[in-house]
Amino acid sequence: MGRNQSRLARFRRIFLSGLSLAVLMSGGARAQTSFFQGKTITILESSAPGGVGSMRTKALVPFLQKYVPGKPTIIMQHMDGAGGKKAANHMYNSVKPDGLTIGRMNTPFVMHPILGESGILYDIDKVNYLGTSYSGGYHVFFTRRESGLDSLEKLRGAAGLKIGSQSVGHLIYISGRMFAHLIGLKPPRFVTGYSSPELDVAIEQGEIDTRSTVADALLHEKPQWIDKNQMDFHAIIEIPKGRKHSHARFADLPDIESFAKSALERKLIALYRTFVGSGNPLILPPGTPKDRVRILQDAMRRIYRDPEFAKEYSKLTGLKAEPQLPEELEQTIKDMPRDREAVELFKKLTGPDPLPPR
Repeated sequence: MGRNQSRLARFRRIFLSGLSLAVLMSGGARAQTSFFQGKTITILESSAPGGVGSMRTKALVPFLQKYVPGKPTIIMQHMDGAGGKKAANHMYNSVKPDGLTIGRMNTPFVMHPILGESGILYDIDKVNYLGTSYSGGYHVFFTRRESGLDSLEKLRGAAGLKIGSQSVGHLIYISGRMFAHLIGLKPPRFVTGYSSPELDVAIEQGEIDTRSTVADALLHEKPQWIDKNQMDFHAIIEIPKGRKHSHARFADLPDIESFAKSALERKLIALYRTFVGSGNPLILPPGTPKDRVRILQDAMRRIYRDPEFAKEYSKLTGLKAEPQLPEELEQTIKDMPRDREAVELFKKLTGPDPLPPR
């Protein structure tokens, strides 16, 4: 065989190999598209309708339809209860692992098993993570203006304050307990059973005296509380530490760490900041086919990098989207602190019992 014939034969082999690879790749792409095409993906939302969590999920819906191959129909299903345990247990044990149900968990999803909470029927190290659109925030602690508690001294002097939240174990419940414990309030009464919109009404009408909430959500949903001086704000939790809020009303509020009296209390706060930093994980149950996990992870990467998603997220939630990509969230879970003494103190703050003595 001459040199030219040899080159021609080699070219033909390369061409045919490339053609075969292209056929295989196009077949794989068709397989990906064909699975999701005509299907419905359900996002199992672990919070009640109307709250910030629900709005975070709602912001995802059109973009999942845009970026998942085959453009499946996307719907939301609410399953709130037990501080997120109900939805988490359902995702882990009852959902068919076919890639057609995505769980949007709340922050205690990671927290509960590390704290050894009862009723946990899932393993955070075995689920598949799709990342999170939320990985930080600020929680503010405030009272209604009519209560007259316009200083920390008056706040500490008031007995039996009613602190409202959704449920025992909910992030708002925990942050309220953190504030009450570290500010040094007299034994308060924790009132649960509200949805997020109901909490707003409860404090406006004097049914509760005080509560905590996500600062950016407050600015979005209740700007009149600031503009009309309807609430007195007392303290803030920076997440991550050192991230100052841009709103002037919150700029001078003391961070919760300024109330810490010991190394243990500082560890407690660090643990809390890390738990909240894990965000609201999007998960698939164990056993989901790896190719479908990869497809959905790639779709989420595209969503998180889409500037239009950031705009929609901000419009619906009043918050800035601060995503963690799937691999980043997996690393966050892996690196979660496990300091036993701090965990034990944190457990006391997440439960229904009276606040521990300092």
